[in-house]
Amino acid sequence: MKQSEHIKVWGSCLSIIKDNIPEESFRTWFAPIEAISLNGSTLSIKVPSDFFREYLEEHYIDLVSKALKRVMGNDAKLLYNIAISGDSSIKLPPHEKIDLENRLRDPYRQNNFISPFAIPGLQQIKIDSRLNPNYTFENFVEGECNKLGYTAGMAIAKKPGGTPFNPLFIYGGAGLGKTHLAQAIGIAIKEQAPKNIVLYVSANIFQTQYMDAVNVKNKLTDFLNFYRFIDTLIIDDVHEFADKPGTQNAFFHIFNALHQSEKQLILTSDKAPVDLTGLEQRLLSRFKWGLSVELLPPSFETRVEILRAKSLKDGIELPEEILTFLASNITGNVRELEGTLISLLAHATLSKEMITLDLAKRLIDKIVTANNNEISMDSIRDTTCNYFKISKEELVSKTRKREISQARQIVMYLGRNLTKKSLASIGACIGGRDHATVLHACNTVTDLMETDKNFKKFVDDIESQLKPL
Repeated sequence: MKQSEHIKVWGSCLSIIKDNIPEESFRTWFAPIEAISLNGSTLSIKVPSDFFREYLEEHYIDLVSKALKRVMGNDAKLLYNIAISGDSSIKLPPHEKIDLENRLRDPYRQNNFISPFAIPGLQQIKIDSRLNPNYTFENFVEGECNKLGYTAGMAIAKKPGGTPFNPLFIYGGAGLGKTHLAQAIGIAIKEQAPKNIVLYVSANIFQTQYMDAVNVKNKLTDFLNFYRFIDTLIIDDVHEFADKPGTQNAFFHIFNALHQSEKQLILTSDKAPVDLTGLEQRLLSRFKWGLSVELLPPSFETRVEILRAKSLKDGIELPEEILTFLASNITGNVRELEGTLISLLAHATLSKEMITLDLAKRLIDKIVTANNNEISMDSIRDTTCNYFKISKEELVSKTRKREISQARQIVMYLGRNLTKKSLASIGACIGGRDHATVLHACNTVTDLMETDKNFKKFVDDIESQLKPL
């Protein structure tokens, strides 16, 4: 590749940008930018300051992204170089250095987080990673349901921030091991690189910290600076940022600062980025920069291995027939499997009974009865087929007959609204449709329900059968 190729590419992008914004804005915000290099699909540019970069991200990211994709293709990425950056070496103004002893005695902290200011001569303060020592790769059972996430996590642990998997976005239903996998990566990073500052924090705690920082004078800067020192940041349940614009804005800037510094970000959510609502588009676009992996319910074989590993860890070797029986009857998620096993062990201990197949059957009867109220994709599919008097084979087929197509769309719509499954998981239950097909079906059903009273009655009738009073 010629040395001047990056200049040509950026020049083509500027031509597109210039046609879409006022000339004065172009001179102010784009003329000072210098193209530095082009490495594959990543274009590096130099901007005058970190404030300059943040303003571009705030006001022009969509336009820049479209220009890059038009010139370089959908894989295009942009890397900033800050001419004068305050992120990598933050120094306190003179007035903030006063009463340093008191600041260290009562620093800004939420849930024992301590802000490591870059003060010359100050020894780095140790930060509690808040990782659960039980959530290791050794305790994580790999299967087809989580293989991609496990493999990506192992690669990240060896080279945090240095793989294409940044951010790593882990999503899936409750109890499928998202938190375990995310923390296992963090623990492995700490073991291989002890100096790497790893921090696990739930979205709820992050939100609380942000609100506390906003309500106390001069604490918001401390809050932002603290997070910019993290080498590996793990945010759990990031979907809880929905409809919280202030928190999203703070996290947006923290995300940018860490990503630009090639620090590792690991995020978990109950849905894929494309399915999240209440989050700003600029944030969602960043969630898609790295790798998104879905954790699915474990297969029968994986369920058996999870139960075996868990029981052995507790010092008990269960007979194969009991493991097989439990794995056959508890099909929901890892949390339910572990909960059932704990209940079985506790019941045997308290009642002083031997762990037998009969005891397992009696326990399962209670658990399955309690779980029968949960709506599954199978029940949605079967109820819809019975309502329209069509077969399951017809429903999942490729036929476009109106009555079959609409029934299929209703199943997808109800699957999205009545279960916690991702769009991809719902599509997999309906003949292997992709998430885009499911999203289109949901939008179609919503539109028809607003304009067609008979169609709305169909949907309401099926839903009422699924949710009896």
